[in-house]
Amino acid sequence: MIESREVALEVLNRVLMDGSYSNIILGKLLNKYELSNKDRALTTEIVYGTIKYKYTIDKILSYFIKKDLKALDKEVLNILRLTIYQVKYLDKVPEFAAVNEAVKITKKKNGIGASKFVNGVIRNYLRNKNVDFVNSPKEIDKICFEYSFEPWMVNMFIKQYTYNTAISILKGLNEVPKVSVRVNCLKGNYSSIYNQLEANGYSIEEGYVCPQAISISKGKNIEDNKLFVDGYITVQDESAMLVAPSMELLEGMTVLDLCSAPGGKTTHISELLNNSGKVMSFDLHENKLNLVKDNANRLGITNIVYNKMDSTIYDEKYTAIADRVLIDVPCSGFGIIRKKPEIKWNKTSKELKDIVKIQRNIMANAQKYVKEHGIILYSTCTLNKRENEENIQWFLQTYPQFKVVELNYGNEENIVYNEQGSVTILPNKNMDAFFICKLKKMGR
Repeated sequence: MIESREVALEVLNRVLMDGSYSNIILGKLLNKYELSNKDRALTTEIVYGTIKYKYTIDKILSYFIKKDLKALDKEVLNILRLTIYQVKYLDKVPEFAAVNEAVKITKKKNGIGASKFVNGVIRNYLRNKNVDFVNSPKEIDKICFEYSFEPWMVNMFIKQYTYNTAISILKGLNEVPKVSVRVNCLKGNYSSIYNQLEANGYSIEEGYVCPQAISISKGKNIEDNKLFVDGYITVQDESAMLVAPSMELLEGMTVLDLCSAPGGKTTHISELLNNSGKVMSFDLHENKLNLVKDNANRLGITNIVYNKMDSTIYDEKYTAIADRVLIDVPCSGFGIIRKKPEIKWNKTSKELKDIVKIQRNIMANAQKYVKEHGIILYSTCTLNKRENEENIQWFLQTYPQFKVVELNYGNEENIVYNEQGSVTILPNKNMDAFFICKLKKMGR
């Protein structure tokens, strides 16, 4: 029978060696192997924690391993990483258990020589846990080690947000996210679904800012629950839940979602339209549109039309047909590091320059598709101001017929109202980081 740490290792290998997405591959392997609920939880903890703190863990390993970590066998390196994570960050895991499991797995997969190496490195760390692994007078080096982020990313946050806000962002991005679900108003009412979830043994509370949200802190996988399977709820972060209600949706409207998959915001739009009008779901990839279809079918939604399209390329047949256009554009994704911690390691500063051009092409097309007096809702799940405030500034200068409509999501300390009228949501235990701007096309 496979052990939880072996499953964790397999996930880490796929994420850190093959570039797989942590949430997707973890879900697949947890479904593949028959682990107890306790072991599933431990596997999940080890996977996300090891990826989240990889920078710090590698600094520690580099202290004890004098050759470049890149020269190590990659699987052996991942065994070391997941073991250091357990010893340093998990109080509930006894040190001897973590070491013994690491040695056993290494011997099984890589031989006795590799297992002796792993045993030596880990025991050396246990004898020297209080060493100054940073060994640098620079504040930036200390911050990077404490919060486990690359220096270029920390410097970007400090430059764009000030030192204190940057530290708050780093802390927020390392929070363990709660699961939040959105109640489907087409099928049930909030209080009834809330009571059913409680009766099913979930520890829940009302949403942090969204009236349709229920926050789940404890319970079995919600996607296995009948309420999810039958379409009464859908899993969505509360930040993303703010988007559709911000669009001033009225029954019978035509709404374009230019970057639709996997469909959380698209289906929310349909729910708020009471399944009326027309929602046009676009995505570059046909297989991703199938995700939107699956979500819509589960939720009982019938007003969505699906079209494969590259939203960076203008299509004249959609000119001025939309009352509302949603552009939840592709972005660097820094806001969802809580859920996809590998974003810390698989993004580069060069990629940020390339993504802005894509975003602006989509914005340029959206302004042609929306009717006069219509609304474009621009959103990203990133904290990079070049993709957020600077894009809005560019858009307003290029298309002066638009103005920003101010938004109001309450007075929670992580919700920042920017001067130009847009909103930045900073990450915390309840919400991913997000950016939202509402743009109205004024009449001639």
